[in-house]
Amino acid sequence: MTIKLVAFVLLCLTTGTAVAEEPKVTPLLSKDLPENSGREALMITVEHAPGGASAIHRHNAHAFVYVLEGSVVMQLKGGQQVTLTPGQTFYEGPDDVHLVDRNASGTQPAKFLVLLIKDKGAPALVPAQ
Repeated sequence: MTIKLVAFVLLCLTTGTAVAEEPKVTPLLSKDLPENSGREALMITVEHAPGGASAIHRHNAHAFVYVLEGSVVMQLKGGQQVTLTPGQTFYEGPDDVHLVDRNASGTQPAKFLVLLIKDKGAPALVPAQ
């Protein structure tokens, strides 16, 4: 068992692949915005397990983030990396590419609330390069 584990870790290190758990996303509310035809608000929570992270992505939406518990590291393309703790906020515009979205801790979970203002029916998250 130990040899297999060591071999797996070495494989991950040599390929540059991190073993990170995908976040748990829970939809809370979706509401049409009649004043803005074809637009909707979507509220979700995102939970990162210890060491968890999201792949590089974009939202094609206005995204308002509020950290509920733990701490998260965020960075947009062209921006500085920031570490957020409970009560702090973060904003992503429709053209932003989210390079870093990860739990700052390897031992404690992290959870944040996201309000997205987006085109009705459009995906909440789109993979990006």
